[in-house]
Amino acid sequence: MSSNAPGATNPMLYDPIPEGQGSTSKRNQFVAALGICMAAVSGGTALAWTSPVLAQLVPANQSDTSAFKNESFLLTVDEGSWVGAFLAVGAFLGALPAGYLAEKIGRKYTTMSLAVPYLISWALIVFASGAGMLYAGRLVIGIATGASCVVAPMFISEVAETSIRGALGAFFQLHLTVGILFVYAVGSYTHWVTLSILCAIFPVLLIVAMFIVPESPVYLVKKGRRIDAGVALKWFWGPNADTQSALQTIQNDLDAASGDAKVSDLFTNATNRAALFISLLLMFFQQFSGINAVIFYTAPIFQSAGSTMDPAVCSIVVGVVQVVMTLASSVLIDKAGRRILLLQSSFIMGSCLIVLGVYFKLQNDNVDVTNIGWLPLASVVLFIVSFSLGFGPIPWMMMGELCAPDIKGLASALAVMFNWTLVFLVTKSFGTMQELLGSDWTFWFFGAWMMICTVYVFIKVPETKGKTNAQIQAILGGKK
Repeated sequence: MSSNAPGATNPMLYDPIPEGQGSTSKRNQFVAALGICMAAVSGGTALAWTSPVLAQLVPANQSDTSAFKNESFLLTVDEGSWVGAFLAVGAFLGALPAGYLAEKIGRKYTTMSLAVPYLISWALIVFASGAGMLYAGRLVIGIATGASCVVAPMFISEVAETSIRGALGAFFQLHLTVGILFVYAVGSYTHWVTLSILCAIFPVLLIVAMFIVPESPVYLVKKGRRIDAGVALKWFWGPNADTQSALQTIQNDLDAASGDAKVSDLFTNATNRAALFISLLLMFFQQFSGINAVIFYTAPIFQSAGSTMDPAVCSIVVGVVQVVMTLASSVLIDKAGRRILLLQSSFIMGSCLIVLGVYFKLQNDNVDVTNIGWLPLASVVLFIVSFSLGFGPIPWMMMGELCAPDIKGLASALAVMFNWTLVFLVTKSFGTMQELLGSDWTFWFFGAWMMICTVYVFIKVPETKGKTNAQIQAILGGKK
C-alpha cells in the first residue's frame, strides 16, 4: 500500500489486527485519566481553599482585628460561612448543564471548557476587594467543580478497558484529595492571594492535557463517527488493540439502550431506575458518613488527644492519609471488588463514629479521659483511612459504571446535584446540630446512618468488578 493510500494515514480504514486477537497497552489510558483529572485537582483546591483562607480573613474575636491589619478587608463569621457554602450552590447549578454539554459537544471539549470558569473564579478571588467578589468567585468555581464531578468520571469510565476501569475510576477521588492536600500544604504557609494564584496552575494544565487526549470513543460511536472512534481507541488502547471487537461492544451497548434519553426514562425503565437509585443512595451515604464533620473537627480532636501539633500540620497529616489511602483503593478496587470495600468502609466508619460519640459523652460528663486521649485520634485516622478506601472514591466510580450509555449524562448530573445538595445541608447544619444535640449525639447520628448503609450495601448493591456494561444492565434488570 502506498504511503498516500487512505489506510496508511488512517489506521482504522484497514485494521490488520484479526478480531479477538489484539493486545492492549494501558499507558495512554493512565495518561488520559491523569489529564482529565486536572479538573479533579482543580475541584479539590476549590473544596479545601476555605480551610486556610478563612483563618486569615475571619478574626476569632471580631472586636479585635489588630492581628489582621495587613488585610485590605475582613469577613464576619456569617460571611465566612457563606464563602464556604457558595461552592456547594455553584456545584449544584453546574451539574446539569455539564451532563447536557457532554452529550452535545463531547466529553473532551466539555472537560476543556471547565478551565474557563476555574480561571475566571481565581481571577475574581485574587482581585477581590470584599465579600461580594469572593461570593461571586466561589459561586463560579462551584459551577466548575460540580461540572467536573459529572464529566470527568464519565469520560474516564468510557476510555478505560474493563480490567482497569476501577483503578482509573478511583483516579477522580484520588486527584480531588491531591488538590486538597496541595491547599493544606501551601495554604498554611502562604498568603491567601498567593495560594489562589498558585491554584490557577491546574486549570491551565487541564487545557494543555485536553489538547493531547482524544474524544471518548463511546461519544464518537454515538454520533456515527465510527472511524474517528477507532482512531481514538488505537490511541487509548495501543496500536495492537482489537478495535473492531471494542467498537462492536460499544455499538451493542448503545443499541441496547433506547437512543437519546428523556428524564422520564430514568424512572419508567426499571433497570435505569435501579441504577439511579443505587447511585443516589451511595451519594447520600457518602455525605451522611459525616466525612465533612470529621475533617472539620480534626484539629480539635487532635488537641483533645493531648497532641501539641500545630492545627496546620494536623490538616496536612489528614491530607496525606487521604491521598495514600485513595491510591491504595485504586489498586485494590479491581482486585477485591467494589462491594467488599464499601462494606468495610461503612462498618468501620460507623464504629469509629460511635466511639467518638462515647468519648465526647464521657468528656461532657466530666469523666477523666486523659488515659484514652489517643482513642479519638485513632478513630479519626481509621475513619479517614476507611472512607478513602471505600465511600470516598467508589460512589463516583459506580455512578459511571451502573448507568446505560444513553442515560449516563443525565443520571450522573442528578447524582452530582443530589451530592452537592447534601454537602450544603450537612456543612450548614453541622454547627447547629452540635449546639442542639452536642458532639456525642451528632457523631452517633452519622454513625447510625453508616449502620443502615452497611445493611443496604449488603442487600442491594451489585458487584460490578470486571463486568461489561451489558452484564451490569442485566444484573440491575434482575437477570443474574
